[in-house]
Order: sequence, then structure tokens, then C-alpha cells
Amino acid sequence: MTTKIHILNGPNLNLLGERQPEIYGHDTLADIEARAQAQCDALGMELTFAQTNSEGGLVDLIQAARAQKAAIIINAGAYTHTSVAVLDALSACDGLFIVELHLSSPHRREAFRHKSYVALAADAVIAGFGADGYRLAVEAVAARVAR
Repeated sequence: MTTKIHILNGPNLNLLGERQPEIYGHDTLADIEARAQAQCDALGMELTFAQTNSEGGLVDLIQAARAQKAAIIINAGAYTHTSVAVLDALSACDGLFIVELHLSSPHRREAFRHKSYVALAADAVIAGFGADGYRLAVEAVAARVAR
């Protein structure tokens, strides 16, 4: 059976490479998606990669991953710190491996970024590695599946 993995991205991540590159880096979301797809292909995993700027859209993407019994890597952007709806959707993903992902280190930034609702449902958190965090998260999913 092929392992399914959903990489879900929240608001403003469509602006990667343009928006605050000193914090988020110069890679675009398309660059990250291409590398993630190549990595998943090499590992024999099926990838769904998506981005939305809306909270409800992110909830819909989480529910779609739940329906497919897919592991979730989620960079919820600002919704990480504000959305109980995203937390509730992730909490409904019983038995799925969930990785919370941040390009930057939230604890080195503004105080409001120190609280994560996503972390309450996540099995692991990867932060501060920039675009390499996506590669590390895929490796974490592959390692979990291998066990």
C-alpha cells in the first residue's frame, strides 16, 4: 500500500520568495513543491500539495487528508496561532501522523507567535530550517511509516 502524504500550506505562503525573504527565504512555494514531489517519488509515497489563504479552505484540506488516511505536514501560517477550527480539524484525524512545520523559528519572533494551536494536535514540530524543513518533515513521515 502506498503511503499518502498531504503537505498543507496556509495563508500568504503563496508569496514565498517575495514576502520577507530575510525571514522566509528565497524559495517559492512551487520550488518547495517540486522538491517535495521528487522526494516523495523517490520514497514511493503519494503526495498531495496544497495552499489556501482561507481558514475554511485549510479545514477542508485537512478533512480531505483525513478521508484519505494520509499523513499531514502542515504549515498553517498565521492560523497556527489563531485557529481553533484548524485545531479541531486536526484533532479529528485520529491515528494520522501530523507534523507541524514552520520556515522560521516562532520562538525567536513576536510573542504572539509563541502559542500554537496546531501543536496541540501534532505529533512532531519542525521549525527554523527554512525550506529544508519540508524535506525533513517528509523524511520524518517516511521514518514513521517504516517503523
